Amino acid sequence: MSSVRAHDAVRELLGLLATGASGEQLAQVAVAARAAGLAADELLAVDQAAEYALQVRQTLVAHRRREVELTALFDTASDLARLRDTDAVLRSIVRRTRTLLRVNVSYLTLNDEQSGRTYMRVTDGSASALFQQVTLGMGEGLGGLVAQTARPYATRDYFADPRFRHTTPIDSSVHDEGITAILGVPLAVGGKVIGVLFAADRSARDFSPDEVALASSLADHAAIAIDNARLLDETHLALDELNTANSTISAHNEAMRRAEDAHDKLTDLILRGGDLPDIAAAVAEVLHGDIAVFDATGVELAHVGDTPTTVADAAVTAARASGRAVSTEDGWVCAVQAGQELLGSLLLTGRPALADADRRLFERAGVVTALLLMLRRSVAQAEDEVRGELLTDLLTAPDRNPAALVARAHRLGVDLADAYAVLVVTADQVSRRRLLSAANRFAVLIGVHADQVVLLARTDDPSALAARVAESLTSAMASPVTVGASGPACGVEGLVAAHTEATRCVRSLLALGRTGEGATMRDLGFVGVLLGDADLEGYVHNTIGPVLEYDDRRGTELLRTIEAYFTAGANLTRAKENLHVHVNTVVQRLERIGSLLGADWQAPERALEIQLALRLFRLTSRGEPS
Repeated sequence: MSSVRAHDAVRELLGLLATGASGEQLAQVAVAARAAGLAADELLAVDQAAEYALQVRQTLVAHRRREVELTALFDTASDLARLRDTDAVLRSIVRRTRTLLRVNVSYLTLNDEQSGRTYMRVTDGSASALFQQVTLGMGEGLGGLVAQTARPYATRDYFADPRFRHTTPIDSSVHDEGITAILGVPLAVGGKVIGVLFAADRSARDFSPDEVALASSLADHAAIAIDNARLLDETHLALDELNTANSTISAHNEAMRRAEDAHDKLTDLILRGGDLPDIAAAVAEVLHGDIAVFDATGVELAHVGDTPTTVADAAVTAARASGRAVSTEDGWVCAVQAGQELLGSLLLTGRPALADADRRLFERAGVVTALLLMLRRSVAQAEDEVRGELLTDLLTAPDRNPAALVARAHRLGVDLADAYAVLVVTADQVSRRRLLSAANRFAVLIGVHADQVVLLARTDDPSALAARVAESLTSAMASPVTVGASGPACGVEGLVAAHTEATRCVRSLLALGRTGEGATMRDLGFVGVLLGDADLEGYVHNTIGPVLEYDDRRGTELLRTIEAYFTAGANLTRAKENLHVHVNTVVQRLERIGSLLGADWQAPERALEIQLALRLFRLTSRGEPS
């Protein structure tokens, strides 16, 4: 009977273990066995069985706890594998720390190396706003000790523990939260502590090695989450930079393609004989704006668009100095230059903003325009040489082969059968090449002959054209330019004769001291016919010099009297009316003139010489006869 009752006790213990009974229930089986009066040996067996049952129960409890911990770690690892929100993962880790370690509060802090501070990142179970917002200096509090040593630390009573540095902000926040026991484990990435995971209780307690190991495992997961987030952010940043670089490269390639297309188009235009309007139209199409082309003096050469255009000298100067297109109130200005020589400028309107690629394209258009202007200049110089050679042959040897001269002129677009005025241009202080270039716009045919610029021009009024050319060139050259004209004349012989007359006219103008003027022989009257290379000043002095000197010395009007006398046809009455004096005064003055010039001054031959001298004096002195 006793043996059966011992076996019943063992079976009961096994049944209780199977149902997960508590340790108290297991111990109660041994107490019941003693009460039943079992023999000593059987009671010993029951006590041993109860002890084994308690050990088995403790093992099962530990295994179940470990299973829960492992499940939590696996769940955390799963969260990391599905990492989308770092804060959500960290909150989950802190919450599991609080649950698994059965503490009142859990929290996680991170270090900020730039500011040298540690700040609270996540809390769970905290009720104090002061605690949730506390920031720590590096090395302060329990967390500072963990960060410095990279080892876990636990304290049973925070305020009584002297192992770490207490500070007022930390102690105040811990006191406000009511925390007593704290466990801190490091969050380390590659041997570097980046933060601390804490488990804290509001009552004193010790943390077992298993709890420290569990907290350390959760901290490792938190460190992995933070490092993964950092790597993910770096990856995103790298991808963004890669996308930006790719966009930049694509934009650059597109800009290069556009620039190459534009350059090819502009170059093709030049090779096909395109002129400035064609270049301007092509640039306007590429840049989607209005384009104007100006020469070095600001004169418009071509224009595409409806916007009225003028270019500011200051803008051209700035563009020329920088070598880049510059922005102005009107648009964008690019200097067109070859080396240091300014050839002109481009003005782009309708584009307030200009991207770098379009700006470089605009500047490239300036280079192409410079190439075209240089090409035009070379062609013009070549044509000028050909035209100059034709003009030289025409004036030097007109009888050698007139038909060949006519044919050569025809190839240059000049019909020698048409009527042309011949102008001879001369200036002492100006190079013939510069004078030739400036006078070219007035000419149908131009060249240098006998050290003078000669040009053929279409006009019905050579006198007016000569005056206009002299005025224009004098202003442009900043030096007197004298122009003699003749014609209109046609045919080889007629043009040669007109050139001879224009040359005599220039010589006469220079002889009369009328440098910087333009005229024809008709403008000079009979004096022009008589003039050549004579000493006019000496002739005037020898003929009427005594009268001029007398007037200068005495302040008289003998010269005016003699002019009025000859103008009146030697009639004293008309002469005194012209002079508004009494006839006796005229007689007295004539007697004085006779005493100065000689008694034969009124003889026909002397009278002619005196009248010619009077005319020359008035012409050379720019005076008008009375």
